Amino acid sequence: MWPKSAKLSSVATGEQLKAFLKSLESGDEERWYSIALQMAAHEARAGHANLARELRELIEQIRSRNAGARTMMPTPLAQPRGELAGILSVTYPETLLQDVILSPTVEKRLKNVVHEQRQESKLQAHGLTARSRLLLTGPPGCGKTLTARALAGELKLPLFTILLDGLITRFMGETASKLRLVFDAIKKTRGVYLFDEFDAIAGKRAAANDVGEIRRVLNSFLLFLEDPTFTSLVVAATNHPELLDPAVFRRFDDVIEFEAPSRDLTLAALQMHLQIVDTKGVNWQTVAREASNLSLADVVKACEDAAKGAILSDTRAVSSRSVLAAIRSRKTSRSRTSKSAAKRR
Repeated sequence: MWPKSAKLSSVATGEQLKAFLKSLESGDEERWYSIALQMAAHEARAGHANLARELRELIEQIRSRNAGARTMMPTPLAQPRGELAGILSVTYPETLLQDVILSPTVEKRLKNVVHEQRQESKLQAHGLTARSRLLLTGPPGCGKTLTARALAGELKLPLFTILLDGLITRFMGETASKLRLVFDAIKKTRGVYLFDEFDAIAGKRAAANDVGEIRRVLNSFLLFLEDPTFTSLVVAATNHPELLDPAVFRRFDDVIEFEAPSRDLTLAALQMHLQIVDTKGVNWQTVAREASNLSLADVVKACEDAAKGAILSDTRAVSSRSVLAAIRSRKTSRSRTSKSAAKRR
């Protein structure tokens, strides 16, 4: 497979070689291609320009030959099995970034992530890596979880959501070992892996209420996250960035902050999610003003309520009055939920 001049003395690290052989054994072409390019880039950095060029040329020849020989096959559906079944849930989203209401700044940064992921092999050929570790912060209902779905949809990858109630146990040492299972899966099955409510395992280690087990879990998480061999996209999301340990922020390639929606974003959400019905009778500025204190998630729910009413009444049209009623109903429901939560605390 390799040119005669390719003496792999210190060509690649032991980890790269092991990962390369495992990818050949499993038939994971994208993975062996990615690792092989990393090895070529390693040679280029070591000053072995001719060998690096020969390696890249051979890698491309093999990949082109394989591409021509195979027919297009559907991506197999990955399903967590064994212990992972209680830790991971999997979906196959078709949501795209254009389906998410985002500020221009956040949208641009997310598009950069997608672009780098799609061009990962090109970056690796030059010794660079695509962004693969994202931390999303912001208030509830601002689109963090939906963004993870959209990233999976854009990259045509499964979305694996880590189930914290299955991950965190009261038994000493079990949580860290379960976390290792998750990161083993991250290395074996390419996908988007979402750690929602991330502050549950990444709180400040010096906090007064710190639990030793959670401290060990965070240390393990930070160690696993630095593994250079995985090609999956890890997304962590939290409503409470102030609770996170400071060391967490340095381990992510990008920390993207979502803010409460502006009037323009609220208006865009209303118009997007009411487009299935006739909206000629809607005063957009009036309804946007009324919805200004709601999260985007609540705006979407209010739109769905108004649209359902229009469809079930056979009018297929909404008015300012019907949309305002749905928004106010959502506000009332949200207020009651907040008061109940406050009483429980």
